[in-house]
Amino acid sequence: MNAAVRAVVRVAAKYDLKVFGIRHGYHGLIHNEVKPMKNNSVSNIIQRGGTILKSARSQEFRTEEGRKKAAETIKKYNIDALVVIGGDGTFTGANIFSQEHGIKVIGIPATIDNDIIGTDETIGYDTALNTALDAVDKIRDTADAHERMFLVEVMGRDAGFIALETSIAGGAELALLPEELMDIEDVKSQLKNMLKNQVRSSLVVVAEGDESGGAIQLADQIRDDFKKYDMRVCILGHIQRGGSPTARDRVLASRLGAAAIKTLMEGHSGVMVGIVNGDIKITPIKIAVDRKKDLDHSLIELAKLLR
Repeated sequence: MNAAVRAVVRVAAKYDLKVFGIRHGYHGLIHNEVKPMKNNSVSNIIQRGGTILKSARSQEFRTEEGRKKAAETIKKYNIDALVVIGGDGTFTGANIFSQEHGIKVIGIPATIDNDIIGTDETIGYDTALNTALDAVDKIRDTADAHERMFLVEVMGRDAGFIALETSIAGGAELALLPEELMDIEDVKSQLKNMLKNQVRSSLVVVAEGDESGGAIQLADQIRDDFKKYDMRVCILGHIQRGGSPTARDRVLASRLGAAAIKTLMEGHSGVMVGIVNGDIKITPIKIAVDRKKDLDHSLIELAKLLR
């Protein structure tokens, strides 16, 4: 997100626009955590994970009274537009706030789940994917050396993008995705078929939202059928959400941050900026909130072919 913040501030400066940073998101908007930002405010941040503006969930912003307080802060600083960076919750709040109080809003999609429609990738996804893949590569070495079966749980409660691409790039024997639900007997059957000619190790990537209940519950359900293997579970968890962003993420975030300002200058509001087939595309925030991006089914088929 820092690369996007940096791009917003620096491109806005080119148009002589005054920029304020709001710490802790909507919570900060309600409680007046607002500070001016200039070019030097965003120096030396592009390589840092997270966001210098911090983030926070705000139950108060879900209420009309909370949004009214936020609108008072907007008026106090003569702010005429908000650039919001986030996912479903952030965009839903922005859409409601814009409708109630007439404030212009532009959304920048940032979620490691990569499930927002209107953009090929969201900020944070590539970094999370490469973090997961790096872990899987290291786990694979251990699995092979000790003849173990590893169940590796990655993030993606409602979306299997990380699990699917990690499984392909990491050479996993099986990927369990929330979009492709399998009952436990099917899981056992597929693993047995794939392990017939393997005697050393195997690796299964599990999306945390899979119907089996995650990697720990899955291990409990299948362990007795695979006694030959020393079965281990590895939950990557929030390690996927941090760290220095990849070059791909930095460029993506920079492009989207710049596009957000240009989109505002063109008179748009209530839209999200994204990149589709290499080009900037705008999508109404309401559509981005109401519809989810589907997994690429050609990748699902590829994963099956490569097992």
